[in-house]
Amino acid sequence: MEQQKLPNATLILVFGILSIITCCCYGIVGLILGIVAVILASKATKLYAESPELYTGYQNVKIGKILAIIGIILSSLYLLFVIWLISEFGWETLQDQELLQEKMKEMMGQ
Repeated sequence: MEQQKLPNATLILVFGILSIITCCCYGIVGLILGIVAVILASKATKLYAESPELYTGYQNVKIGKILAIIGIILSSLYLLFVIWLISEFGWETLQDQELLQEKMKEMMGQ
């Protein structure tokens, strides 16, 4: 029987890459893309484990899953950082550059 490409293998790889690239979009976009990539990778891994001789492209799935996990971690850290910034300084302070500089000076003890 002829080998066929594993479903969503390229999409998993692309979502894994995009989850790292978009982790700085307040952490939300990268987190969503990473979670979707991991879910798709799990389904593709199960399909490949049932009959590996039928499919190609498993390397893309593995790499995409690793990149997605890295993207999830980076996005989570960035999201936590943004939440900390908002709770520490307030939303109004983050929107006003001069007020933010004053708060940073106060925080550093100057």
